[in-house]
Amino acid sequence: MNRRDFLKGMAGGAGAVAAGGASSAEARPNREPAPEAVAMLFDSTLCVGCKACVTKCKTVNGMPPETRADETLPLWDSAPGLSAKTLNVIQAYTDGTAEVKDRETDGFAFVKRNCMHCVDPGCVSVCPVSAMTKDANNGIVFYDADACIGCRYCVYACPYDVPQFDYASSYGAISKCQFCNQQGVERLDHGLLPGCVEACPTGATLFGTREEMLAEARRRLALTPGSEYQYPRETLDAGLEVPSTVPAYYPKIYGEEQGGGTQVLHLSGVAFDKLGLPILPERSFASRSEGLLHTIYKGMFAPVALFAGVAWFARRNLQRQAQEHAGDPAEADSPRDDAHDDRG
Repeated sequence: MNRRDFLKGMAGGAGAVAAGGASSAEARPNREPAPEAVAMLFDSTLCVGCKACVTKCKTVNGMPPETRADETLPLWDSAPGLSAKTLNVIQAYTDGTAEVKDRETDGFAFVKRNCMHCVDPGCVSVCPVSAMTKDANNGIVFYDADACIGCRYCVYACPYDVPQFDYASSYGAISKCQFCNQQGVERLDHGLLPGCVEACPTGATLFGTREEMLAEARRRLALTPGSEYQYPRETLDAGLEVPSTVPAYYPKIYGEEQGGGTQVLHLSGVAFDKLGLPILPERSFASRSEGLLHTIYKGMFAPVALFAGVAWFARRNLQRQAQEHAGDPAEADSPRDDAHDDRG
């Protein structure tokens, strides 16, 4: 079977499947936040880049520090980004002379990267074995290593490049932040906070319900730059406050609507794209693709139908070639056959 006939067979089988499934597949609206959705608010203007959150995250989750090749002692975690060994990392934006914090021109700013716990997560939508799930009550996106088959669809589906596949592991596994409440850690279930929130000395990372975090973010955006504000630490009602001067905020809350909304919200003094946060539409990717994909693959109908279409074309072409060979006596005396005979 030549390549052209194979591609025709693939197209024919896929077309038949799509025609049968598309009629019943419709895009759905974005999913609504879980009824008791928890959330994290990261205020970039309060972050000093100390990486206490990175160290605490690794301590809680039992992960080693990552160091550069020229460092002989792991005195300072130098993880450049998220990886199988790093679930939470602080990165920096710099421009020009980088003299002034939270300014785009000749300034710098920090951003905290970890799982965004999307309201309508693509990783959950594409996972074929439900290794990625979203808690129906608190909205945390969990990962089950025992169910995972290593397909890495979640890696490709995440617009934030969060799920990280451990290629060094014998069996392979996905690593991602689970708000320190996964099996074996379960800090929230024991009345504790995620490690990064507990360790933050400036209150840059705050934890609570999504409604509380959105309300606090809106409150900060309404403050007058240059005025004083008692910034809460850990939670809104922890009684831990850090007085600070209000900066000139970028007038948006990242995660309020982007990609269907997230449960990790960001405030910043510079535009979000400067911090490496993707600019996404309000419509989640899962809401647009899930209807068609789930309809086509329901009950594994599509793979079976596609294989049947390709098999039919392959069989037809083999029969045609057999008939052509049988009706052409010259085939038996072709130079190719003589060459085979000579080698024998």
